[in-house]
Formats: sequence, structure tokens, C-alpha cells
Amino acid sequence: MSLFARIDRWLAPAPPPAQVAWLRGQTFAHRGLHGGGTPENAPSAFAAAIARGLGIECDVQLTADGQAIVFHDFTLDRLTGEHGEVIARPAAALGTISLLGSTDFIPDLPGLLRLVAGQVPLLIEVKMRSTRPVAPLCRAVTAALAGYAGPHAVMSFDPRVSRWFARHAPAMLRGLIVTEEADKGLPGGIRRQLSLWWAKPHFLAYDIRDLPSRFASAQRQRGLPVASWTVRSPALLARAALHADAPIAEGEGIA
Repeated sequence: MSLFARIDRWLAPAPPPAQVAWLRGQTFAHRGLHGGGTPENAPSAFAAAIARGLGIECDVQLTADGQAIVFHDFTLDRLTGEHGEVIARPAAALGTISLLGSTDFIPDLPGLLRLVAGQVPLLIEVKMRSTRPVAPLCRAVTAALAGYAGPHAVMSFDPRVSRWFARHAPAMLRGLIVTEEADKGLPGGIRRQLSLWWAKPHFLAYDIRDLPSRFASAQRQRGLPVASWTVRSPALLARAALHADAPIAEGEGIA
């Protein structure tokens, strides 16, 4: 066993298999089943995913009054007729903003949970800027999920998020989102190992463009499921089937 593998087992132990069993073999609709006039992260996109029996991947971020709102971008400009930072507005005001090209309004996390109601699994990406503290949004997500019985997990690119849940809500299934991009050399490998040890995740959500990956394969072999994003074609779906456990897919990537 390599030195890194020994440290992995010590600092980021694999979860009990039963805890992560629901992740394996599940397809997640990336930001809901959107397209063709249905916006991403919209209640109608989530309802369409539920109707197809697909798991749901969504994004949450913090509002001005400390709530968790379901929205991908840090600004409103691309997806609505409004402008400015999401975090500058309270949840009630954001909930009155319609999503472009639809009759949908921006949902909050409690509203999404009421819609899903345990019918399909849920992956919640915690959107975080590195200049902001993670605790306020992590607390808001934890509060929203209190008592929610359906299969669910949180995940983030920011290892501080998974670290926060490991310390303050250890029963919450937590994941680390990884992209290698142009950082495939030794320094990048070391950074990924350090992020893993700091975050202590139960699973990885890996950039499909980076698979196959020695790092992802090593973590998968020792018991961390690997989801993969964003699967947008049959070819990428086939790649995910070989090297991951759960595709996070959209468009033609949904079988």
C-alpha cells in the first residue's frame, strides 16, 4: 500500500457501504430535467425529473437573510430579467423573480424539499466563493434538511464545505467536487490529495472530461462512490458507466 493510500485511510476514511449504496447506479438530472423551454433549477425541471424517476442535482447559495436559495449563478443576469448579486436580496424577494422564458419562479431549498418529498434522490451543490465564509450557507442547508427523510447529500468544489459538515453535521452525506482541468501534473495531484484529507468526503463528483483518472479510480476502489458531471452525450454516458458510479447528466446524456 502506498503512503498516500495509508494517509487516505487515516484522514479520509471510506464510508460504510450501506450509507452510500443509493448513490450507485443512479442517474441525476443536472439542475433538473431542463431544456426545451424549461429552465435549469426550476420547479418544472425538478418535477419533470421526478416524473422520469431521475435523481436531481441542484445548486444552492446564500441569500441576504441567511436562507438557502436554489440558483446556480452568483448573479441574476443570465437566468432572469433582474441584475445584481443573489446574496444581496432576501429569500422572499428572490422567490418573486421569474426564470426567463417560463412561468417558474426561483425556488428556495425548503420548497424544493417539499416538491421532492423523498420521491427521488437529491444531490445539493453548495455554491461558495472562496472569499466568503462557508458556515452561514452550511447552517442554512442543515436547517432546511432537518427532518428530511429522503435520500440526499451535499457537495461542493470548496473543501471547506465538506469539512464543515464533517465537523458540525457528520451524519450528513457529503461529497467533494473535483476537476483536474489543466492541473494534471504532480502539483495538482498533491493539491487533490490535500483537499481530500481536509474535506473528508464520503464520495467524489468528478469532471467527466478527466475520467479515467488515477486519483478517482484509487478513491473509488477503496469505497468512495464517484459521480460524474456533466454527462451530455451517449459517448460520455458510456465513459461514465466505465469509470463512475452515478452520472450527473443532461440533454442527450440522459439514457
